[in-house]
Parts: sequence; structure tokens; C-alpha cells
Amino acid sequence: MELKDIQNTPPEEKIHLDKVGIKGFKYPIIVLDREKGFQHTVAEINLYVDLSAKFKGTHMSRFIEVINEFKGEIHIKSVIKLLKMLKKKLSTRSAHIEMYFPYFLEKKAPISKIPSLMEYQAFIIASYFERKKDLVVGVKVPVMTLCPCSKSISKYSAHNQRGIVTIKVRFKKFIWLEELIEIAETSASSSVYSLLKRPDEKFITEFAYDNPKFVEDVVREVAKKLLNHSEITWFSVEAENFESIHAHNVYAYIEKNNTRI
Repeated sequence: MELKDIQNTPPEEKIHLDKVGIKGFKYPIIVLDREKGFQHTVAEINLYVDLSAKFKGTHMSRFIEVINEFKGEIHIKSVIKLLKMLKKKLSTRSAHIEMYFPYFLEKKAPISKIPSLMEYQAFIIASYFERKKDLVVGVKVPVMTLCPCSKSISKYSAHNQRGIVTIKVRFKKFIWLEELIEIAETSASSSVYSLLKRPDEKFITEFAYDNPKFVEDVVREVAKKLLNHSEITWFSVEAENFESIHAHNVYAYIEKNNTRI
């Protein structure tokens, strides 16, 4: 029996679509690790192509077929190759991938030096057009901030909170995730850790008190360091604090192509 291919039939509304594809597909990938060479992790992958106005739908199974061609060998140096293969297999103008994955680093407590694994949320976003490619790498870094205003008006202490700094970059040469993590952590009032003993807690509390930062300060400090990085061609930075004494969060954002930088 012949099975009709409905996807290849013309749609009622002949409108070109920018992105069609799959979202939320879990798959093992390899991430380059500055200290260990690489680490295995599991990414949530979104994969898209554009769709001609001549066709009702795309062939969703072919997205998985292309991913399976790489048999877990998906990493930053192979994503463009994957997109080229997808674009060719589906005969499209463009192909796009988004990969979101946990990245783990061993981090030592500041005083006791006890090591523990710290999780960061990283991502790779790439697109391939006709002989043109775009690649963005980024990471979400948990940090701690202590409020300068609270410190200045309070007799005993100052409120502090955890926040998330998100850095996205385009670059000329390879950028380690560790570099971006270090930039974010050193731009806040303090780093955060998975495991701390009492001497570590004392140190961090006092260190943050001596290093108060508004969310705006954090974003400016990260931007300054990225602007001085010779390999980075574009960036965006956002910081969000999960406020400890307010019923809302606070937020700041900056992008390199902003003419005021």
C-alpha cells in the first residue's frame, strides 16, 4: 500500500515559515573541559529548519536521523557540520540548533579547601545559512550579591541574595566555559559553593560585606572584562537577583552592540 506523504503537499496558506522542527529532545553530548579535556553530559536539544511556502510540513523524523548520525559525538566543533547535514537532508535555506546542558566543575571551598562539584547551566546556539554561520556560547552562573544601599543605611548588617549571571558570547577563537564562569563569579560580591564548612561561611559572609554590588554593578563589571577579551567579538550580559527582602527580583542587561558602550 502506498503511504501518501502529506508533508510534501502544498499548504492552504502559502506562507514561508522561519523555523519548524523539534524541541526538548534529550541526547548525550561531549563538552570540552579545560582541566580534564572533555566531559560527557546530556543536552536538551531544539533543532529547526525553515520551511518553504510550497510544503505543508517538514519531515520531523529526519531531525532525529541526523542527530543519530553523530552517535553522541556532538560538541561545539561539530554543530555546524550537523547543521549542514540537516540543511542538505531537508533541502532548506537554513538550519538552527539550541543545546542546553548542565556543566560540572570541581570547586574548592575558600578556607577549608574541601572540593565539591558545582553545576552550571550552559548552552550552545548555532545557525547555518547559505555559506554563513553563527555560533553563540553561553553559561548561567549562580552568584551572591550584597546590597550597597542596605549596607550604608543599616547599623548591623546588609541584605544579600543569590542571583544568576547569564553571559552569551560570539568569538574569533574558542572560548572556554571556565573563562566565562570565572568572569561572572569575580564580578559579584561572592561566588557560591556546593559545600561549605563554618570557616568558609565566615569568610564568604565577610568577603561579600566588604564587596557590595548592585545588580547593575555586576553587569558593568562583567561587560568591562568581556570588552577587554581579545577573542570576543560580541556579547550580552544579564543579571537577575532573587531578592531576599523584596517580593520581586531585580534585573540588569547590557549588549556589546549597544552604541552607548
